[in-house]
Amino acid sequence: MNMKTVLILLVLALATIFALVCVLLTRGRAPSTCQHQPPEQEDPDDGQSLVFADLTPEELAQVVRYLQGNLGVQLVDASRAKPSDNCIASVDVQVPAKAEVLQFLDGGGARPRREALAVLYFGNQPDPNVTEYVVGPLPTPVYHRDVTVQKYGGKVPYHRRPVTGKEYVDINALIQRELRKAPRFLAACCESDGTDLAILTTAPRGFKSGDRVTWFVLFRGVAGTGYYLSPVGLEVLVEHGDLHVSRWRLRKVFYNGQYFASTGDLEHAFESNLLEVVRIEKPQAEAVLGSMRPRRPPGTLGPLQYEPQGRRYSVRNNRVTFQGWSIAFGMNPNTGPRLFDIRFRGERIVYELSLQEALALYGSNCPGGMSTRYFDGSFGIGRFAYELVRGLDCPYTATYVDRHYLVESETPKTNQNSLCIFEHDAALPLRRHFSDSHSFYYGGLRKNTLVIRAVSTLINYDYIWDFMFHGSGAVEVRVHATGYISSSFLHGRGTDYGNRVGPHTLGTMHLHHIHYKVDLDVDGQLNSLETQDMEYELVKDPWSMQHTIERPYLRRERLEREGEAAFLLNTPMPRYLSFAGSKPNKWGHPRSYRVQIVSFAGEHLPPSSPMERSISWGRYQLAVTRRKEEEPTSTSVYNQNDPWTPTVVFADFIDNETITNEDLVAWITVGFLHVPHAEDVPNTVTVGNGVGFFLRPYNYFDEDPSVNSPDSVYFSGEQDAGACGANPLACLPPAAACAPHLPPFRYGGFLNLSLAPPPGGL
Repeated sequence: MNMKTVLILLVLALATIFALVCVLLTRGRAPSTCQHQPPEQEDPDDGQSLVFADLTPEELAQVVRYLQGNLGVQLVDASRAKPSDNCIASVDVQVPAKAEVLQFLDGGGARPRREALAVLYFGNQPDPNVTEYVVGPLPTPVYHRDVTVQKYGGKVPYHRRPVTGKEYVDINALIQRELRKAPRFLAACCESDGTDLAILTTAPRGFKSGDRVTWFVLFRGVAGTGYYLSPVGLEVLVEHGDLHVSRWRLRKVFYNGQYFASTGDLEHAFESNLLEVVRIEKPQAEAVLGSMRPRRPPGTLGPLQYEPQGRRYSVRNNRVTFQGWSIAFGMNPNTGPRLFDIRFRGERIVYELSLQEALALYGSNCPGGMSTRYFDGSFGIGRFAYELVRGLDCPYTATYVDRHYLVESETPKTNQNSLCIFEHDAALPLRRHFSDSHSFYYGGLRKNTLVIRAVSTLINYDYIWDFMFHGSGAVEVRVHATGYISSSFLHGRGTDYGNRVGPHTLGTMHLHHIHYKVDLDVDGQLNSLETQDMEYELVKDPWSMQHTIERPYLRRERLEREGEAAFLLNTPMPRYLSFAGSKPNKWGHPRSYRVQIVSFAGEHLPPSSPMERSISWGRYQLAVTRRKEEEPTSTSVYNQNDPWTPTVVFADFIDNETITNEDLVAWITVGFLHVPHAEDVPNTVTVGNGVGFFLRPYNYFDEDPSVNSPDSVYFSGEQDAGACGANPLACLPPAAACAPHLPPFRYGGFLNLSLAPPPGGL
């Protein structure tokens, strides 16, 4: 055998050995470790959830075209419309009546007609008013009907309409003209000619029905940072209720504790040395109070959450399913996130879960701050839910969904990636036990939760809206507040109303109160309200009768009428309050869901206030009423600009009707008092600023439903806990090699800002 042949055989032998080694090294590995598994399909997606779906851009455009051609009046695009014009203010889906929907979902009935609700401002007519039309059927409308009187008991007066972006632009032009009358004062106080000052609206607008008179607060505007922490001490009162912009007037000027009739009078006082001027120099961008620019270079990357075998939830159209859960989701441009037909293991738990309103009520010794009560729904909680930042607002690998709306325009707009859905590992056991007696074993289950999230930026504040669905059958609703605090110019006894957080900045105290509608259908549509709480009874010990025991016992009660089920804010209420069905579980108890509130709300506006009825929902931490189709919401966008004669008064819903074996709604208020402090600069942090509530099964099941979770872990002392077949946790090390393919980071949220003016920030 020659040398060439030997070399060839040697190479072949080495290749064979290498191949065998590769086979041996890979033997025993699960070939599907990194293979994406489709999520379990609990029930077929037959499109039923589309009965709740938000309108598509095509449907919105069809409604606009129909209105333009069938109302018999000239419509001006709302982005250009003067108060004396007619325009389309908004278009949203008109959700069908509940009875009609349930007949479709559960009774095999016909699919309800798909309709839209269009809101129009009619300024160009003898009796200016706001009119609401139901338009349908979609996608090709052929009819419209006026539902204003049916909904509100009469016409909606024109002065109640929300302020449009065009109206703010015209107000800004008026303020700029007035500021030019005080050039020397502006140069002295602010090193400004007024054009670089930011202008912030307050609300409501006056003191009686018909008023449209607003205080505007002026701030130092610096590009790249929030102006809300830099007031210059100047505020102006503008009357803008006339249909003709040329008749709007500046009615009052405030500066550093003093009031003037006009900017001309302010300038005269300055020139006469009758004014104490606080000079505010222009700061550098990197030194401005409240800058969010990083102060240190990036460090090492933090943990990354990902699904090694793909997403375990499924999103199709407006419906998400996950480990027994099924939820239809959407977004109201005014009131924000709304969920429908929430089911667990095939049974409906909640028909509707929707945000109703977010109130921010301020105190200050400056006119703008002391009069501010923002009803955020009138600005647009859903409309201003912008694109979410991948990897920070939500996990990088979350599912991001676009939301479409039509407000103050004839063209539909899209907030892309403005709602996210993800499975969240809370790094906390949902349940666990380590047995160290009788027998040795460990059993547990990770707390993995499905989360639906949106974030609304409402002027200075950012609200993070979370809806969470647990393996135990519980629903958790949570809101966190972050963003910039609002502030006033520090003067006089300003610290009676907050804390100093900058050279001339008073962080003004305020409260955040949030209202939700929860239409529970527990084991059917008809429910009763039951409460349980503890008391002590003093008893003799029965085995000797010589000693006493303070024995806790359970006090059960069924509430019969709405008046009994209206629990005032910040007053004691039963610790256990449940919506109960008519059927028992295996152990003889009514199948129920418990409402558990987590809140530290401030004090509600005194009942003597002339505007209290407009936010009378805030009287109650919880109120349970009979569900009525004519009581769909607890408030109205028209309440903000006429809180003295509110369009919707929630307190009127509570008329002491019976609530036994009826279709019931829980109206829940959560919130907190916020006294800003130094650590709120640059932004309020979410830590400690989260409130919400739970809907928890209470004897609804015969045992904890999470026992059926495929993620359950159990191993005994006799088992090999490191075997993948016996313990799912042992399968994780190989799965760690399944690094996901991450999409490149992109962000287009700023593009939307050219399409929608900020709500009151000019």
